[in-house]
Amino acid sequence: MGRFFSILVMVFLLYVSGPIIKQKFANADYVKEMNQVESKLNDVLNNPELQATFASLSGEVKQLLEQLGLFIDKQPKEELQDHKKITLETPADQVFSIHNIELGATKDEVELNVGQANRETLNEYGTKWYAYHNHYQNFFMIMYDDKNQAAGLYTNQDLVASNKGIKLGSTKETVRDALGDPLTGIQKGLTIFQIQENADYDVYLLDDVYVTIFYDKHENNTVTAIQLINKDVEQKKHELYTSASQALKEGFEYQLFDLTNASRVEHQLPILSWDDHVRETARKHSTDMAVHHYFDHTNLKGQSPFDRMKEDHIIFYLAGENLAYGQFSSIFAHEGLMNSLGHRENILRKGYKYLGVGVAFNDQSQPYYTENFYAK
Repeated sequence: MGRFFSILVMVFLLYVSGPIIKQKFANADYVKEMNQVESKLNDVLNNPELQATFASLSGEVKQLLEQLGLFIDKQPKEELQDHKKITLETPADQVFSIHNIELGATKDEVELNVGQANRETLNEYGTKWYAYHNHYQNFFMIMYDDKNQAAGLYTNQDLVASNKGIKLGSTKETVRDALGDPLTGIQKGLTIFQIQENADYDVYLLDDVYVTIFYDKHENNTVTAIQLINKDVEQKKHELYTSASQALKEGFEYQLFDLTNASRVEHQLPILSWDDHVRETARKHSTDMAVHHYFDHTNLKGQSPFDRMKEDHIIFYLAGENLAYGQFSSIFAHEGLMNSLGHRENILRKGYKYLGVGVAFNDQSQPYYTENFYAK
């Protein structure tokens, strides 16, 4: 390694000193020789393998300096956008509201107050989640029915109000004291879909609304997110897994991206930028797992996530991967990842800059989720 660095230093010195040397030696033979040397140096420096080596070494040095607290990034730091704190009001007609919106509100009413949605994507109910936020501040999603009335709501930020006194940060004990024992299953026709006994969420049926309350087990089992789904909408979803489609794949991908950024903002971290290039890397791994029926960060060729990213010519100095399998929606996948310490650390790692999410389905429409994070 020491010899390699010495060679790099010599190449650099010859490259930058070439014009000076040519000025000192006006003799045509010297100039001709120097031109040949300079041409050779340009060939070396433009070599793709050497450029990749430079980039890798630069990243490793940068990562080491960051770990030592010595690195000073000359790029302007991305500051969290200032936002107006929402004054939450006790819901008038229902047990819960999100961003002071209750189920049944019309799309026109919602968008009169918060503006148009930032994104709309297909969800597991065969309709769309409309995501609203201001640089991921005050993030929430709404699902509208065929009358353009809110039939579903979700947030993982401090936008929850309740006539039972439940809010983001409430303990599981507080929730159960107020609402009683959660459901053990949801019956649809002759089928009962069982709810896992030790799940990190509770489900209630309150006034014809299925209320799912997610808990953060790394924050003493306090409320971290809530989902409200109209009973009629839930009952129309007959299967646990929605039939796979390209639109649903993209919907889950962008929803996971948005959910990740909303969680980062809630933890006072800068948002990540979407990266199409690494999304393709993530998609290929999800597809490989779905087709060959395995679930692992190392694929059947023995390649790690970092091997796969390098193979796809993604240059990085910091990278990580999250995997999830079997969750029937992006929301349940994200909340599960947040309760898994290693995956949570990736979601909330300060040094990452980019994220691509890739989803694929197996022959039973069960989704595989891959999240690839990196910085360069």
